[in-house]
Amino acid sequence: MSCEHLICARCSGPVVEGRCPTCRNARAEMHRHGGPFSPTVILAVLVLLFFLALALQRMY
Repeated sequence: MSCEHLICARCSGPVVEGRCPTCRNARAEMHRHGGPFSPTVILAVLVLLFFLALALQRMY
């Protein structure tokens, strides 16, 4: 879904133009990218899993 075809209920303008604060908030929310986790958290989990795998390999 894109904001090009949405009409704001507050100002009756296209959301893509961002005429009012409601339009701007809706446009920002629709164009938000990324997941629920930051890249730093994902990297930390991957490093932790790597060291856990190394430890398990040494044990067995």
